[in-house]
Amino acid sequence: MERLGRCFCVRHRDKNAAAKVSNWRIFSLKELHSATNNFNYDNKLGEGGFGSVYWGQLWDGSQIAVKRLKVWSTKAEMEFAVEVEILGRVRHKNLLSLRGYCAEGQERLIVYDYMPNLSLLSHLHGQFAGDSNLHWERRMKIAIGSAEGLAYLHHYAMPHIIHRDVKASNVLLDSNFEAQVADFGFAKLIPEGATHVTTRVKGTLGYLAPEYAMWGKVSESCDVYSFGILLLELISGKKPIEKHGQATKRTIVEWAAPLVFQGKFNELVDPKLKGNFDGSELRKIVQAATLCAQNAPENRPTMIEIVRMLKGEAVEMVSKSVNGHHAETLELDVVKYDEQLMEEDTNSAPGLTTFGEAAANQHKLTKVPS
Repeated sequence: MERLGRCFCVRHRDKNAAAKVSNWRIFSLKELHSATNNFNYDNKLGEGGFGSVYWGQLWDGSQIAVKRLKVWSTKAEMEFAVEVEILGRVRHKNLLSLRGYCAEGQERLIVYDYMPNLSLLSHLHGQFAGDSNLHWERRMKIAIGSAEGLAYLHHYAMPHIIHRDVKASNVLLDSNFEAQVADFGFAKLIPEGATHVTTRVKGTLGYLAPEYAMWGKVSESCDVYSFGILLLELISGKKPIEKHGQATKRTIVEWAAPLVFQGKFNELVDPKLKGNFDGSELRKIVQAATLCAQNAPENRPTMIEIVRMLKGEAVEMVSKSVNGHHAETLELDVVKYDEQLMEEDTNSAPGLTTFGEAAANQHKLTKVPS
């Protein structure tokens, strides 16, 4: 844990990076017990494989979120160290800020700013799904903000950072519904000059890029693929994997592909919006999602290009060809997961299965020919 005590630094070149100032510190376990009312169940915001997240309030009245690792292990220690180091490195208006950490005995806790609107997942599929808080303007704002956060990680942070677990539950929302990309436990620092690294598969079923799920090859383009799935989820209100009939499941790409190819973009839109959306913006976001979710990583754009496209600044992207087709005829590549793997996705509502060390291999995915 020695490296966590030193000063973190990052070379900032993105104008949005200056919006946050680094002021993290080391918390005592006693202080966090007091802030969370001894990690009271009523303070619990959520739970995952890593452990639980609690709401807390410091002596000065500021609100925090505290991630408490469930069980200490060498693996958990590594993920804890990675997340703290990366959070300490980055400062951007669309990346969740580190307030500090605690490492006493076998207790490992990370302290963040509290996000009062919780996660995008909670508004699409969870406790706020029925509240209709995500009108079209907010969805566009969330899409652009999360894209800008990822663009910063890929292109402006030094060394570049791959998130590896881009999904709705890892996009948090502040009081103004500004997106904050969160949870860097699976993130990878990319050495300068490297095009990709090979690693054990981590991530969430439904969001994984084919080359990563099959061969463990991870690059910035894997995040781009996951972001394409996130865009489809954001505009449609559908989950990355949903039940289709009594005994089968299908991915959001399988559902969206025929509608995209036929140009029926309006039928992709979440019924909760009741037809209240901007048609030109819808086309931009569908084009962006389609380009991101291509099977071949070389056919995907960069996150900088996606930011420009979502903002309407990248007119040339509209004419980019996809699989030999002009963008006027967009086409989504379909990848089918192995049936056994789909059955392992026990969370049709509201979450998704997180991959372990060997949950995906070359036998688990099938590319569907066009």
